[in-house]
Amino acid sequence: MTTFFNSLKVKMEVENLYHNKLDELGIPYEFIHIETSFGNTNIIHTGTTGKPPLVLLHGANGCAPVAMEALSGLEKDFNIYAIDVIGQPNLSAAVRPNLRDEAYGQWMFELLTRLNIWEVTLVGISFGGFISWKTLAFDEKRIAHAFLIVPAGIVNGNPLKTFWKMLLPMKQYKWHKKSKYLKRLLKALFTEPDTFAFAFLSKVCLHFNMDFSPIPLIQEETAQRIKTSISIIAADNDLLFPGEKLLKRANTIFPSLKYTLLLHNSKHVPSKKDNEQIIELIKKSNYDK
Repeated sequence: MTTFFNSLKVKMEVENLYHNKLDELGIPYEFIHIETSFGNTNIIHTGTTGKPPLVLLHGANGCAPVAMEALSGLEKDFNIYAIDVIGQPNLSAAVRPNLRDEAYGQWMFELLTRLNIWEVTLVGISFGGFISWKTLAFDEKRIAHAFLIVPAGIVNGNPLKTFWKMLLPMKQYKWHKKSKYLKRLLKALFTEPDTFAFAFLSKVCLHFNMDFSPIPLIQEETAQRIKTSISIIAADNDLLFPGEKLLKRANTIFPSLKYTLLLHNSKHVPSKKDNEQIIELIKKSNYDK
C-alpha cells in the first residue's frame, strides 16, 4: 500500500488521532469512499439531509475532522461533505496531483459529479482555498458560492519571516526532536494553542513526507474568468498569506468577489471567536439565496 508515512505504526497512530477527533465532535456522520482517476478519496458526510450541500476542504498536512471542528455549527444549515484531500495525512489516497496544471480541479470535478450535487457552497481553508479556486477555474457550474479562508495561491508572505518563524523551527524539530521547536512553529501559525495540532503534527513532521513545493499564484486572467460568487476571509497577522495584502490583490483580480472579512489580531489559524465570524458569514450566504 502506497503511503507518504515512513512508518506504518505512526500511520496507524495518526489515523487513531483522526478517529478520536471525529468522535469528539459528537455529531452523526458516515464515510463515503469515491474512486477517482487520482485514487480513492474519503469523505465525511454529515449535516442535515435536504439542506443545501456544502463541500469542505482542509489545509495542507491536515484532515477533514480538523476543518469540521473549526466550522462546527454549520450542520443544521447545510448537508456537509468534508473531504480528506488526497496526498495528505488522512484516509484518502497517497497521491499528489500536479500543482501547476488542472489536476486538482479535475479531481474535484470528479468528486462533485459522482456525489451528484449542485448549487454547492464550497469552503476551502488554506491549501483547501487553493484547491477551491482551482476547482472554479476548471469547471464552476456546480458551485453556487465559494468561501476561501486564509487561502493559498493568491499572495505570499515574506520568505525570510517564513523561514525563520516556520521552516527553521520545523527543521530543528526534525533534527533534534525537541518539543520546544514544534511549539515555536505552532505559535507562529496558531492564534490560540491547540493540543490536537501538537499531537498530530508531532508525528506528521517527523514521519510524513510533507510537500514543500511552491504553490503557484493565480493569474489575473484566470481570476477574471471566474463568475461564481467568492468570499475571502483573511487574517491580518497571517505569516503565510498576509491579510491586507491578500484582500488588496483579491479586490483587484476577482470580478465576482462578494464579501471580504479581515480577521484582526489573527494568525494563519484563526481563534474560535474568529471561526464564529466565519460561520456566520457562510450562513448569511445561505439566507441570501
